[in-house]
Amino acid sequence: MYQVVRKFLFFLEPERAHYVAMNALSFLCNITFIKKAFARLFSSEKAEAASFLNITFKHRIGLGAGFDKNARYLNALETLGFAFVEIGTVTPRPQAGNEKPRLFRLPKDGALINRMGFNNEGVEAVKERLKQWRKKQKTGGKKNGIHTPMIIGGNIGKNKNTPNEDAWKDYEICFSALHPYVDFFVVNVSSPNTPGLRELQEKESLKKILTHLQQQQPENRKPILLKIAPDLTTSQIEDVIDLALEINLDGLVAANTTINRESLTSDPSLLESIGNGGLSGRPVRERATEMVDYIHQKTGGKIPIIASGGVFTANDAAEKLAAGAAMVEVWTGFIYEGPMIVKRISSSLL
Repeated sequence: MYQVVRKFLFFLEPERAHYVAMNALSFLCNITFIKKAFARLFSSEKAEAASFLNITFKHRIGLGAGFDKNARYLNALETLGFAFVEIGTVTPRPQAGNEKPRLFRLPKDGALINRMGFNNEGVEAVKERLKQWRKKQKTGGKKNGIHTPMIIGGNIGKNKNTPNEDAWKDYEICFSALHPYVDFFVVNVSSPNTPGLRELQEKESLKKILTHLQQQQPENRKPILLKIAPDLTTSQIEDVIDLALEINLDGLVAANTTINRESLTSDPSLLESIGNGGLSGRPVRERATEMVDYIHQKTGGKIPIIASGGVFTANDAAEKLAAGAAMVEVWTGFIYEGPMIVKRISSSLL
């Protein structure tokens, strides 16, 4: 069924297709009997609950950041069976992001290229939406066929025009505003689409941001993870590992999109016409798994890891878990494989 829907969606410009599909799904999920039917269709009784960061997840499969930037689609995504969703990346002030077009498909490679540029409505708008979501969760109980609450991660970043030396302030603003409404945080310093952002992956810059956030934790502390790029060198990964162990960071997300274009089968002229951006999907799978394995082996499993990159099948997810990841995120695989991807993978990871 999804193959038919995908043909229609792939006729549309990618960013427009995203909003058409998600707005339609959200509308349907606001109709009680349809939501119940979808929940039965997309949930798996075989999926096993998992504990991660002292939080109970209904299984190990979540949705990576960038899909629901403004926490608009939580009701629909929960209905599709995701155990967790990273909302964002959220910045203190609203920003439009980069000029369109900024999202591109590479069907031959099972990949996407994006240069969205942290387009989002700003932390205050997202906070209010999450606040309303939490209220509904408290009053909804086990209604609508949903039995285990979906876990929310807050992916936070800096505004494009904030100087790197002041970046810590932007992360603090987002951290403080979202803290009551998310279950964990992911600090994003690894997107290739905000000029200079990846410079914050250097050890001293990272330490300033992360330790400051740790100092802001109230009594009901929320885990803080760091999302890293697949383009880091071995020495840079080791710096991240050393810092994570030094400050007792709660975990890592490996990995973000890549600027590498090696091994692609798409027409070089197409790639040239698309230009810059972060590549996600199947071409990132092997590198992301290598990073998970390296971090896990180097630390003896001391740093919890969420794996992201090129997950399309249950075998892809199992590969990430075998390498040392505790949880797995999909994103591009969701676009290409459709909404049954969560059920297919989660029910197979027994």
